[in-house]
This record gives sequence, structure tokens and C-alpha cells, in this order.
Amino acid sequence: MNIPSSPLKRIVIIGGGFAGISIAKKLKNKKYQVVLLDKHNYHTFQPLLYQVATGGLEPDSIAYPIRKVIQEYDDFYFRLADVKEVVPSENKIVSDIGELNYDYLVIATGTKTNYFGNKEIERNSMSMKTIPQSLNIRSFILENFEQALLADDEQERENLMNFVLVGGGPTGVELAGALAEMKKAILPKDYPDLDIAKMQINLIQSTDRLLNTMTKQSSEASEAFLKSLGVNIFKNVRVTGYDGHLVTTNTDLSFNTSTVIWTAGVQGKLISGLNKEAIFERIDRVKVNSFNQVIGYENIFAIGDIAIMQTDQYPNGHPQMAQPAIQQGNLLAENLVRLQKNETLVPFEYYDKGSMATIGRNKAVVDLPKYHFHGVFAWFVWMFVHLISLIGFKNKAVVFLNWVYNYIRFDREARLIIRPYKKKAMQQSFTTDEI
Repeated sequence: MNIPSSPLKRIVIIGGGFAGISIAKKLKNKKYQVVLLDKHNYHTFQPLLYQVATGGLEPDSIAYPIRKVIQEYDDFYFRLADVKEVVPSENKIVSDIGELNYDYLVIATGTKTNYFGNKEIERNSMSMKTIPQSLNIRSFILENFEQALLADDEQERENLMNFVLVGGGPTGVELAGALAEMKKAILPKDYPDLDIAKMQINLIQSTDRLLNTMTKQSSEASEAFLKSLGVNIFKNVRVTGYDGHLVTTNTDLSFNTSTVIWTAGVQGKLISGLNKEAIFERIDRVKVNSFNQVIGYENIFAIGDIAIMQTDQYPNGHPQMAQPAIQQGNLLAENLVRLQKNETLVPFEYYDKGSMATIGRNKAVVDLPKYHFHGVFAWFVWMFVHLISLIGFKNKAVVFLNWVYNYIRFDREARLIIRPYKKKAMQQSFTTDEI
């Protein structure tokens, strides 16, 4: 990898998501040589992927170059690499661009979409974990309406305008709300010769409520907001198959559609080489202790969504959201500095700052540790928190201006088919998530 030798100990970080970037920032000029590896040369602000998918934002406004983050850091290197294996016995990783030794390894690879072993659904549906996938969804949605204009068969036309979203978590709820707003204010103007009223947005949730990681008040409010926007909500329904045309479920319900977007679950992006005892196999997360050390290893750590730290309060691990990842990254950086000084490590304690989701214009739900609210004020809180969380002043400014413009004009100008995405290509080549 052409990493220069250094008298300092080397920390290798795998993954440039929230966890990887947070530890990288905290390790700035801390008397370590640090190497950050990722399959992409940019950090993605994943909470806003749905806005890219629905034409509200351009992808470069939620992405930030990793090299720009670290460009003023001493003895700090980035390599564009896909890590294939960890070899703990030799303290090295193996990637598509070569091998690299480490003194300390930090695994922050995040998650990928979990299809629960259903290969048919994986082959024929779409997911939204990366910017390329969001652009694929954006193109595919718009292509559907272009094809609907040309369809002579009424059933075919309706199938093209029928959207099924599987998973009632924040991603599914926010995407459903964005599509409903497009149906209300944008698509009738873009396609006046189509009966947009026949467009159906179906949100399927396998449990008895939406946003089941949030409070009951937020779940009920989000459901009411979505219904007011015309979204069809189906609870206690589990999708069992999708052949590219027909969605089947564990009930009598079925849906004829050309578009299924799967947001029903995630699993860790594992790297091979770790002992079996270190893997929580059901969801492919890496078991760690209270210091984020991988079970069975002293110099390998895991942080963020890939890590599962089981505690009395969080028996299934901490929420797979940005805040736990950022907090774990920050603390691990401090603990690595403590290791230099032979000081006692500090155990991780998660400070829950709350959770939130937006359903659309003037509609959001917010859960704080002591307060729960929804509506217009919650929507402003959601926007403020997401704006300040973006990396880079330019990204903050561009997103803010886009939101102001979209609010005033009730428009989404990024309705562009930059790279056509045909379903046939999806079925042949789309099988895995990208890091």
C-alpha cells in the first residue's frame, strides 16, 4: 500500500462512516501513525439518502471527501481499498490493493441490507444504503413514470406507478413521506397526461407499529401524518417473496408492482478472519467488551453499527444509529491515547440524545430523553440537527438553500435520470451492498 515506515505505532481503521470519521478526527496528531481504509473516497451522510433518492438533494451535498477531512493530519493516510480479511496471528489485513500490518486495528465497517436469507427479494428489490443505490432508486422511479406514459395496458401502467416500501423504520417512513409529497405537488405538473391519483405508495411493516424503536406517541403521530398524505400502511404483514412483478406476504395481501424498496433490516458488514466466538451470527455483528475490544483480542476493536456491546440496558446492543457510532469512536480514540500512557481505559457509556424522523413538510416526530413532540416544531428541530451534523460548511449551505427553495417552491429540482437504471440490469447484477 506504500505506507511509509514510522517510529510510531500504527492504527488501521477500516470504514469511513460516522464511527470511522469520528475516531479519525480524535486521533489527529496523537503520536500514532493512522491509516484509514474505505471502498469509497468520501463519507456519506446516510440520514439524507432518501432525499437523494427522491430528487430533493444532489448526492454531492451529502458526501464529503475523506482526504479533505485528514489533509492536515500528521502521519495520517487514506487508501481506497476493499478489505477482504483480517489475519490476527500476523497483525495484518488483506485487501484488494495489498496487505498492511497494524499495531491496533479498528473495524468500523457499518452495516448492509438484511434480506433474511431471501435471495429472490434480494435479487429483485432495491435497497438504499449508499449514494449509488439512492441514485439508482431516483432514476428507476422517474423511468417508471416515463414508461407509464408509453404503456397501452392499464394494469401495466398502474404497476409502474405502484410503489411498495418494506420496513416501517425511519428510512421507510421518511421515504414514504417524500414519495407522497412528490405525488401531491410535483408529479402532476411533470406528467399532466398521467392520472397521478392512481399512484399508490404502500408501506409494509412486520410489527404492530411504525418506528418501533421510538415512543408509542411518535409511532402514532408518524402513522397519522403518513395517512394524511395518502400512504397505505399495512402492519403485522411480512413480505415473503417478490419475483419482480408480484409481492407476496404471509397474509392474503399481495401487490402488483415494478418497484420494491427494501428497508426492513440491516446486518453487519463482516470481514473474515475473526474467531467464531467474536461473531454474533444472527445479525453478523462483532462482539465487543465495554472498551470496544473485540472478544478474544487485545489489539482489535470494533465500533459503530458493526459492534455489539451487550449490557443490562442494551441486551441486543446499542441502537444502530449515528450517535452511538460517534460516541464510541470518540471514546476509543481517547482510550488509544491512554494506552500510550499506560493509563486505565474508560468503559463506554452511551448518552442517549434522542431520536427523530421526518415525514414531510412541517411533519416530524422527535423523542428526547425527557420530552416527546411532533409537528412543525419537531420538523424544525429535525432540520437543525441534520444541518449541523453535516461535514463541511459548503454541504451545510447547499442543503440549507435547497431546503429553503424546496419549501418555498414546493419543488425538487434534482429529478434527473443521470444514469438510466433498468430492471433487467438490476436483476442480473444487483446482489450486494456497497461499503
